Amino acid sequence: MVEPYGLIVLGNFPLPGSNGDTCGILVGNAGSAMWLKFRRSPEYSDGYPDPLDRWSRRIGETIARELEASVVFPFEGPPYPPFLAWAKSTGRAFSSPLSMFIHWQFGLWHAYRFALRLDKPVSGQLEHDEAISPCLSCVERPCLDTCPAGAFFEGEYRVNDCVEFLAANETSGCRERGCRARRACPVAPENHYLPEHARFHMDAFIGTEFPGNKKSMIGKNFA
Repeated sequence: MVEPYGLIVLGNFPLPGSNGDTCGILVGNAGSAMWLKFRRSPEYSDGYPDPLDRWSRRIGETIARELEASVVFPFEGPPYPPFLAWAKSTGRAFSSPLSMFIHWQFGLWHAYRFALRLDKPVSGQLEHDEAISPCLSCVERPCLDTCPAGAFFEGEYRVNDCVEFLAANETSGCRERGCRARRACPVAPENHYLPEHARFHMDAFIGTEFPGNKKSMIGKNFA
């Protein structure tokens, strides 16, 4: 149901008051399969703001109608839906030293585009299981030592330092190929985003504002 859009099911999560059949399903992308679909969409080329959010809404609502489900998006808010809490409850995603979630199979190269609430089992639904964080067996942790802006520390991300570096270094590797610290992670390198995919997200990131004329990572855990 989601594969034709370059999307995948990233896990199930329990819902309050579930009767056993009702569940939440996280849908998103791993790698750039989604990008190859999105860049051919009308949203990508129509020149209006937030093309990926609008594409995600159209695709999410289409799939929800077909499944007779309801759909929630990470960019709806404030208040924003608790996508990271839902991701954690799938047993497949974990906090990383970079303060972004790492998937046991896809590493840092996954994102959540929407969540579906289903009142009946459907084909492709994953069983809830427990995986192990790949960070637990990573001794060297190269992700913490490679950021050219020095923005990452164990469990801390200095977002303003990151944004200032990106804005001042438009042709840096981080802008052209995606976050250098993220790319240093040894987990699932085959899922690294294509350069144009990475550049799209980095350009969107430095254009995100929040009070105080600073920048924000609101929603960017899902990029």
